[in-house]
Amino acid sequence: MQKIEVLNNITHEHLKVNATFAAALGDNVVSTITFLTEFADVQKEYPILCRKDPVTNEYQAVVFFGFEKDENLFLTDINTKTQNYLGWNAEYVPAVIAREPFSIGMHREFLNGVETHQAMVHVDINHPKAKCEDGSKLFLENGGHSPYLNRISKTLEIINDGMHLTKLMFDAFNKHELLDPVVLDIEFKNQTKLKISGFETINLEKLSQLSGAALEELNKAGFLQAAYYIVASMSNIKKLIDWKNRKLLAGDAN
Repeated sequence: MQKIEVLNNITHEHLKVNATFAAALGDNVVSTITFLTEFADVQKEYPILCRKDPVTNEYQAVVFFGFEKDENLFLTDINTKTQNYLGWNAEYVPAVIAREPFSIGMHREFLNGVETHQAMVHVDINHPKAKCEDGSKLFLENGGHSPYLNRISKTLEIINDGMHLTKLMFDAFNKHELLDPVVLDIEFKNQTKLKISGFETINLEKLSQLSGAALEELNKAGFLQAAYYIVASMSNIKKLIDWKNRKLLAGDAN
């Protein structure tokens, strides 16, 4: 069960966090949401697909790590010499995964009778990554933030800033009718087949046929580049299929 607390350098002075990635630490997830604010990094490593959240009915951008429940093909053995993110086989980890066990919560305050909302860092002290004795420190001896906590703060900013911008991006995509359903029919080398549906992607033909004014509008907002990032990211599906095939063939060999 989660136990969420507002992070501070008194209560959590000695708290250390396991900054590695592993299935045992809760990183064995097949997908997660991503945000416009990290598309430039995400599109280099992961396929980005779009869908409507069944609860909120709002569009989300989703990245895939595998093809079945609890499968994350990016998890690997730790190599301190070659990996920027220990246990993760990529140069960038999506913010929603990288920020664990931290989150941002909004706290209401009243200043001169006016209600304001302040973003504050929270930590789940019951998370597997927060239950370690030999991890990354959060605070320095003088109470300042450690380099690790500074990195986490930047990751949380990516999420906090990205939520609003990503919504505006999808509003623009829908205004110009750029999203179309996509179905992925995949056959692995062991002849098992998989169909992934219920997602959408950018229709490149529609994008290329937009008027100059529409393209300028998207470009000024930063959404035109985002559309091309989504299109370019689809090439990463082949990488995941190759990794999955290797995993399946290795299993057959055993």
